[in-house]
Formats: sequence, C-alpha cells, structure tokens
Amino acid sequence: MSDAARIEHKAPALDYWLPGPLVRTHHRLAARASPDTLWHAAEDVTLSDTRRLGRLVHWRIPGLSGDVTYRHLFRCPPFVLLEAGERHSLSGLCGKIWTLKRDYPQIDSPEEFLAYDEPGTARVLFAHWVEELGGGLSEFVSEARIDSVDASAKWRLRALWRVVGPFEPFIGTEPLPLAVRKAEERARGG
Repeated sequence: MSDAARIEHKAPALDYWLPGPLVRTHHRLAARASPDTLWHAAEDVTLSDTRRLGRLVHWRIPGLSGDVTYRHLFRCPPFVLLEAGERHSLSGLCGKIWTLKRDYPQIDSPEEFLAYDEPGTARVLFAHWVEELGGGLSEFVSEARIDSVDASAKWRLRALWRVVGPFEPFIGTEPLPLAVRKAEERARGG
C-alpha cells in the first residue's frame, strides 16, 4: 500500500496540533492481526514491559508504578489528551524538556496546548495510531513531534537533540514490537 493510501486511511491530522516541528520521529511496525487487536494490544503495554523507555519515563516522571500502561500515562498529567478515536490517540506535553528538574506546567485542555507560548519552553506531540494494510495485516504507527516556543528554546532543543537524538531509534521503538507480539498472540488465540 502506498504512503498516500495509508495517510488517507487513518492517520490523524498532526499538523493541526504541531505543524513544522524542529524534531520529528516516526516509527511503524506491521502485525499479522486486525487493527482492533493491534490497537488493544498496544494499549496494554506497560512501563515495566519496556526496560529502556520505562526507566527513562520513571526518571523524568517519578512516582509512577511499573504497571502503568502507556495508554494511561499519555492521558494523565504532565500529559494532556488532545484527541482520541477508535484506533488513535494524540497527547501533548509542554515545558523545559531539557532540564533535570522536570519542569512541566499543568496543561488542562487541547485548547491550552494549542495556545501554549511560555518563553524558553517547548511543545511535544505524541501520536499513536493503527492502519489496516489488508491481507490480515495492520500497522502500529508512532510519531513524536517537538517544537520550540521561541529562539532560546530552539537553541536548547537543538543542543538536546544532538545528545539524545542518536539514541531515539533504540528507545522510541521499544514498545512497538511488544504491541505487535501481543497482538499476534491474541490473533492466534494465545
């Protein structure tokens, strides 16, 4: 299936929430399972299922239980649920993501996320969705977008990404094969 057909099929409108980001990551992985089975399997992945990403999340957001699902995580502060549908979810986070002091203001609504413009900070969009590929295959898609609010934040974000960017493919993709494995086991009746 072509990329254009995939985008028409179920991709959420990410540019509405964060157009022209300074940083964009995009990962996808196919499963031999229905779209619903894959989506529900992805919803069940927990922080403790992901060693590297789970540790990073615990470090940045202390006090979380290991049995917290990513579905739940992206719906609670410091995140704000921006949009959710049958097989997609978009969440946002704002603040100084490059500091060690976990400086994330409370954002209570999608409108607050769109209007957020605190100098020296960034906005982050986390998007997850499932696309049907046909032939019994579905694909889980995960995209993150980060953009700075102003020039000083842009400089900090570029510096941060020079350090962490090379590791992102090893960390950001970690939940995908777990969701695929769970979905394929369920599809086989396991």
